[in-house]
Amino acid sequence: MVLFRLCVIGLIWAANRPYPLDFQTDNLFQPPSWNQSGHVDNFLGTDDLGRDLLSRIIYGCQLTFGGGLVVVLVAALIGIPIGVFSGMSKGIKASILHHVMDTALSIPSLLIAIMVVSFLGPGLENTLIAIALAQIPQFIRFTYIAVSTEVQKEYITAIRLDGATNYRIIKNGVLPNIADSIIFQISRSFSSSLIDITALGFIGIGAQAPLPEWGAMLGGSKDLLFSAPWTVTLPGCVIMMSILSVNMVGEGLRQAMLEGVD
Repeated sequence: MVLFRLCVIGLIWAANRPYPLDFQTDNLFQPPSWNQSGHVDNFLGTDDLGRDLLSRIIYGCQLTFGGGLVVVLVAALIGIPIGVFSGMSKGIKASILHHVMDTALSIPSLLIAIMVVSFLGPGLENTLIAIALAQIPQFIRFTYIAVSTEVQKEYITAIRLDGATNYRIIKNGVLPNIADSIIFQISRSFSSSLIDITALGFIGIGAQAPLPEWGAMLGGSKDLLFSAPWTVTLPGCVIMMSILSVNMVGEGLRQAMLEGVD
């Protein structure tokens, strides 16, 4: 939870980052402040162009963490209603949606994102569009399974025999009982989106320089691993902690919802 709060604070603080992001040729390869040669003015050190690493990581929180949040919200808003509709459907409609989603999910989301970005062109905006398109089938399939499993339970049959419409069944019966599963899927998709955004940035087809997206920072600094290891390890640690925080918060929310139901 603490790590998640730090990421949210980074989104707010990014507009007031401590140091400018432009080049400082007189301050190249400044090590972090805990190093004997470091200075507290550049708390996390500087890169090969003299840019403050802490400022770039904070600003990159908008691009990576914020971009992942936008992606998962868009995918959830599109995928969950379609999944609910398909889960409540029967016959040919349900069969078609079922097989189409199985086909889409047979392709890894990162591969789908790479294909879409290759078609649209590199850039952060195209990356977010590509990852959102790759995440939507996962939401549809997960929601479809959850809803179709729930509607087969006896209490749904009792509600239906009592004359309840599909809208009332979804609103009062299905959605309250699959909310914890949806939260779990959102947190899992959020983590997957962060990985995909940073992966595309790392291989050079995602966010482009000089944007300080965390994956692009890793890709641009991989040649400095031995001469300036902090330029690689610190963004990598931030990515790892962000994904860990999202998973912990998602699991905590799911457990809290389950305890509330009990």
